[in-house]
Amino acid sequence: MDIQITTKNATGLERHLEVSVPAELVRDAEDRASKRYATSVRLPGFRPGKAPAHVVRKKFGEAIRQQALESLVQDAYKEVLERENIKPAAQPHVHEVKFEDGKALTFELHVEIRPEIELARTSGFRVRKTEAQIGDEQVREQIEQLREQRATWAPITDRPAPADMVTVMLATSNDAGDMPEGKEYRIVLGGGQAIPGIEELIMEAQIGDTIERPVRWPDDFPDEAQRGKTKTVQVSVTEAKRKTLPAVDDAFAREVGDFDSLDALRGAVREDLTRHAERESQADIRQKLIDEILGANSFDVPGSWVDQLIVGYADAYQIPEDERAKFGDEFRTMAERQVRRDLVIETIAEREKLAATEADIDERVAEVAAKRGAEPGQVYASLQKANRLREIERSITEDKVFGYLLDKNTVE
Repeated sequence: MDIQITTKNATGLERHLEVSVPAELVRDAEDRASKRYATSVRLPGFRPGKAPAHVVRKKFGEAIRQQALESLVQDAYKEVLERENIKPAAQPHVHEVKFEDGKALTFELHVEIRPEIELARTSGFRVRKTEAQIGDEQVREQIEQLREQRATWAPITDRPAPADMVTVMLATSNDAGDMPEGKEYRIVLGGGQAIPGIEELIMEAQIGDTIERPVRWPDDFPDEAQRGKTKTVQVSVTEAKRKTLPAVDDAFAREVGDFDSLDALRGAVREDLTRHAERESQADIRQKLIDEILGANSFDVPGSWVDQLIVGYADAYQIPEDERAKFGDEFRTMAERQVRRDLVIETIAEREKLAATEADIDERVAEVAAKRGAEPGQVYASLQKANRLREIERSITEDKVFGYLLDKNTVE
């Protein structure tokens, strides 16, 4: 297309371009749109496709101009990308469209381009590995968690105490001093589910009792408007249960899994914790290598990519619409860091030809299938249906890239 392209602003990865399409090209586009309409529409007194062009334009003028406009903008955009050698990072925005009869079409194009990353230095760094040290206390804490999972709760008749689970009807007076109808809550005392004053009130009551008295809200209460306020609280305890933990012995080990003794369970827990700590240590090394590379190589990242990642996490965390702006502000630094990390991995993979191949993916799927005791073809189809093959491809590529980086750098 014989169009005129003027760069109005170029900052970082942002490009603001003014595009002008000559009037004769506009007329040609309108003629083509008019002919398309003439072959498809029906007008009284004319056979399909036989209505005169001026009649079609009079009847469908606005629709024809709109179709011509869309076609011209799309064609001009492709021309801009080719002539300016632009690789867009996201869908462009069109502004300030001027489309008058008999005149050139002009519009402004705002496009964000993909960054060109060189990564001049990716080797010669020294990072320190954090050794995985698993002590007896960590093993004990893990076994305590297993005990908690198998705890039993039995009803009690005396006053509830810390760590007991209570079911209560709870009501709090409003600002006018009126006491509304109570609501039922289930609370584990001492777990921070209720403010201390209310928990104290609950622990004073026998099962079936109703107690009412003023309670002061803490000065650090999350709702600032309620901090330091004193309200009348009414509590009725309808049920209380006390937790009993199983004994830590060989029988407990057999209940947890296929372990002959408590020592065997402790050994398995230690081994599992060690593997987990080693994975965290490796992840820490990877992060330190990325930090070194990012510190030695500066580059811009597309803001649209950061925004897209923020939206993805907000959706995953089910952030309410009215809280998304605050979430975006708090998460932006982390999201930008993730985009930078991904770009480093992508650049090294492309430059060093480390991207996962189909053979790599087939091999990984076969490994997954072997662990599941399933046929590789079935596992592949299942992963494909769940859209997880791309995830496996990225994982393999990352492993290759970090294998390359570990060869080029020093881990102490």
